[in-house]
Amino acid sequence: MIEVVEYDERWPQRFEELRQLYADTLSASGVPVMAIEHIGSTAVPGLAAKPVIDCDIVVAEQDVPAAAATLGWLGFDSLGESGVPLRWAFKEPKRLAGTNTYVVVEGSLPLRNHLAVRDILRSDPVLRDEYSEVKRRLGASENIDEYGQGKNVMIQKLLAAAGLSDERRASHDADGKELPDVRIDQ
Repeated sequence: MIEVVEYDERWPQRFEELRQLYADTLSASGVPVMAIEHIGSTAVPGLAAKPVIDCDIVVAEQDVPAAAATLGWLGFDSLGESGVPLRWAFKEPKRLAGTNTYVVVEGSLPLRNHLAVRDILRSDPVLRDEYSEVKRRLGASENIDEYGQGKNVMIQKLLAAAGLSDERRASHDADGKELPDVRIDQ
């Protein structure tokens, strides 16, 4: 069973602790950071979620190697793009368990999608509640891939509600992963 729990009021504070750690460490390493965003379901008050804090560290494309190296000094293992161009995933060290950390290129579609889903869920309680129900139902699965794939129809609905074009939404395949056309105009 995939653990999906009710919203926890402590999640924003946990994100803030991570944001501060990342900001301080990246700054000390001289890595310019555009933003550090709380994304994913734990970033939406009232939304049921897996109890994992998702963070996007937003950098210019030329700063990705330095950001990745800095996360390595913190004990993260790079997982690479993992099928999502311009978004690098990292496996957290045990002391930071319960986090998903990504380095994302400023202006990329993965960043736009993360923020669009978060923001529409924050602003629309009907969609938020519908997504909570989808997550609870899918959480009964033993398979994380089935859980992710099962959310894709809802993610498409959220991206449409957030104003992403048919073309941009088509950049998601049936597994919910972004496909190669990943730059957006700002």
